[in-house]
Amino acid sequence: MSRPVIRRATSAAVLAAARTPAELLSRLYSNRGLDGAEEPSPGLSALHPASALRGIDEAVDLLVHHIRGGGHLLIVSDYDADGATGGALAVRGLRSLGATQVSYLIPSRFAFGYGLSPAVVDAAAPRRPDLLITVDNGIASLTGVARAAELGIPVLVTDHHLPGERLPDAAAIVNPNQPGCAFPSKHLAGVGVVFYLLVAARARLREQGWFGAGRAEPNLADLLDLVALGTVADVVTLDRNNRILVEQGLRRIRAGRCSPGVRALLTIGGRDSSRATATDLAFVAAPRLNAAGRIEDMSVGVECLLTDDPQVAADLAARLDALNRRRREIEGEMKDAAESSLAGLCLDGAVLPPGLCLFGEDWHQGVSGIVAARIRERYHRPVIAFANGGDGFLRGSARSIEGVHVRDLIALVDRQDPGLIERFGGHAMAAGLSIRPEALSRFREAFAEAVRTVVGDRPPQPEIASDGALPQRLMNLETAETLRVAGPWGKGFPEPRFDGTFDVLSARLVGERHLKLRLAGPAAEDGPIEAIGFNLGEQISEAGGAVRLAYRLDVNDYRGNRSAQLILEHLEPAA
Repeated sequence: MSRPVIRRATSAAVLAAARTPAELLSRLYSNRGLDGAEEPSPGLSALHPASALRGIDEAVDLLVHHIRGGGHLLIVSDYDADGATGGALAVRGLRSLGATQVSYLIPSRFAFGYGLSPAVVDAAAPRRPDLLITVDNGIASLTGVARAAELGIPVLVTDHHLPGERLPDAAAIVNPNQPGCAFPSKHLAGVGVVFYLLVAARARLREQGWFGAGRAEPNLADLLDLVALGTVADVVTLDRNNRILVEQGLRRIRAGRCSPGVRALLTIGGRDSSRATATDLAFVAAPRLNAAGRIEDMSVGVECLLTDDPQVAADLAARLDALNRRRREIEGEMKDAAESSLAGLCLDGAVLPPGLCLFGEDWHQGVSGIVAARIRERYHRPVIAFANGGDGFLRGSARSIEGVHVRDLIALVDRQDPGLIERFGGHAMAAGLSIRPEALSRFREAFAEAVRTVVGDRPPQPEIASDGALPQRLMNLETAETLRVAGPWGKGFPEPRFDGTFDVLSARLVGERHLKLRLAGPAAEDGPIEAIGFNLGEQISEAGGAVRLAYRLDVNDYRGNRSAQLILEHLEPAA
């Protein structure tokens, strides 16, 4: 396991000059590439236009034709939070545009696997859809789209995943990452693609005089809570366009103008929706929503997002919370098993390969991606966790490190050994694939070799990026409150992180795995500072005397008492 190094921003020293939280924030924005005149999250008018999306006109033609004709629109979405929010957005949005027949189908990851497969099309056919609309999938569904064509069902693909060498022969495709698409932001989540399609369809319907005479034109911005949740949950880069979508969604959540389901997910997780942040969406709402697709059936999550009844939403959120607790239990068991298998590989001083493939005969395929992420974080190398799919194949969930494009690595293995991989797809940082059980050993060696071509025998030492030392005068609740709502923070626009040396007054474990510290205040007149390190409990032996910490400054709200608290991301004895 590599100990990370703390790397300060080149402009870290300028933080020392900040006298107020506002001045500090201005310097933090500068560290993230914003100049003083640029707004971190401007209004909706600053979004890139839908017209820049390749295929949007054909998609709108198709969609408007079926809306006006009363056709049955069937949404087929992915079983993660991006797919669930995108599916709910499509249903709500299309109904608000005047579509009279809208339904959805979320294939079970256990029965069908990912994407619009021929089996999914056959399951959808008895519903007699006039148009299939994929959400967060479909760009790699060549055989599924072909099967739909055989049955006379046109397919409109909305997706954001990277395409393969061939595109499906769909009636229309909207995907910012398809060849020839000039849309400036390549980081739209699946839910973001759906939002753009709805906006473009509304504009066309408006031109055609569809609204009026008893049919109100909807304000699609009212659905941005779903866009914000799905965008944050899918951990896409928060470029300027995505920051606008997320920030505008958070504004509506805080103002109480969100779906009862989003509010219920935050409430069941102990968060006040009137103070919601992107972090709350990422670590409270999203895991509970994802738990449905991982453990049971994502339709539970979609129904939570679709209902307008607060009590129904609360009941469904409670069910999702229970599923998430079960998910955590399974994750802990699988992670312990994975750690044990890696310990065996390290006997007699052996070095772990640069890319890891793990497999457990009884592992839960819905949780394998989280376990891959946990092992990736600990050992700082690409990881694929395989589980038995129950259909004669092993299904792997891959997670990678910065600078290593895991989907491209899997594609390289596929080119070098055709037939070894049954199917695959994904992003730079996450991907999925299926192989036959007898191919595991060969794939493990091929994947490690593919990683070796990129990083060598040992992955690079992990780094923790820090904005610098937080001035003592700003280590307070006012600063914490300012930073909390100043984002939205996320991938590509990271939440401010600081580092510094502190004296530990006391250290204890909470919840078995979390490290709770009391630190001497930055000045003699200050009281102790509370700090918590989630999943850092194993470092309690190092938490004595003087320590160097990398941390975020946040608000601890305990029974209505709000105080500044450090969220630890790294701890090491002070030099």
